[in-house]
Amino acid sequence: MDKILFIGGGQMTEAIIRPLIAKKIYSANNIFVNDINDSRLHYLQNMYNIKPTKQIKANADIIVLGVRPQDQWAQVIKKLKPENKNTIIISIIAGVTISQIKQSLTVDIPVIRAIPNTLTDTEFGYSGVATNTQDQSVVKKYLVIKFFSSFGKLELLDESLLDIFTGYAVAGPNYIYYFYESIVDAGVLAGLHRDLAKRIAIENLYGAAEMLRLSKKHPRELLDINNSPAGVGINGLYELNNSDFAAALQRSVQTAVKRTIELGQINKHKPPMPTQKPTNE
Repeated sequence: MDKILFIGGGQMTEAIIRPLIAKKIYSANNIFVNDINDSRLHYLQNMYNIKPTKQIKANADIIVLGVRPQDQWAQVIKKLKPENKNTIIISIIAGVTISQIKQSLTVDIPVIRAIPNTLTDTEFGYSGVATNTQDQSVVKKYLVIKFFSSFGKLELLDESLLDIFTGYAVAGPNYIYYFYESIVDAGVLAGLHRDLAKRIAIENLYGAAEMLRLSKKHPRELLDINNSPAGVGINGLYELNNSDFAAALQRSVQTAVKRTIELGQINKHKPPMPTQKPTNE
């Protein structure tokens, strides 16, 4: 079976490992994690039965770079010397470009830059994936498709779109959670018990999303179907139209995208901050 080495055992790494093992697509015996934090490695080993390692020269089919952008990622990458000539690197380091990774590598192997979705346990959500022209064909390999489809869907993008993807798609659940919280509060304000308001809101979110998917209708068409003249629904929409709801949502996305770009620029113009000396020799 395919072997995967995660360099960095943080929250996103764990969120990816969890469905890989739960769906039995990968064996825990073939998942290795390297991290400078021993307690984190012990936790992951005890929780998922994966293989902790201090080595970064493992014979892995996929190496996932999951260190933080402020850590010494360049030094870690320079030490990568995969024994497997067909190894593929997947970087989930925020703000670090494919070009930067290629410059730090001492071996010529394909590099994929990915922005994983945060809905990894649900099989929903897109992971944004980019690579350079030279390595583009590797994204279509079964090995890569299997990896990303284990925790959602794969969307191949130009690298220039990854910042927008991050602010819109990866941050997207935030907007849904906030809407859900607000609509539940609205139900409570109107007089429903919170538990009932929650159950109704969840059912409506699922149902409305499925209606959009199945009907393939424009939302306005569904709104027209759902609202009779001078009825309850259209009166509720009238009040919503008088609010700043749509513009506020759009501003939220724009702000998230702007911040993603800012973080990338900070990482681009500043050298990695010295932290604890890496032990992965």
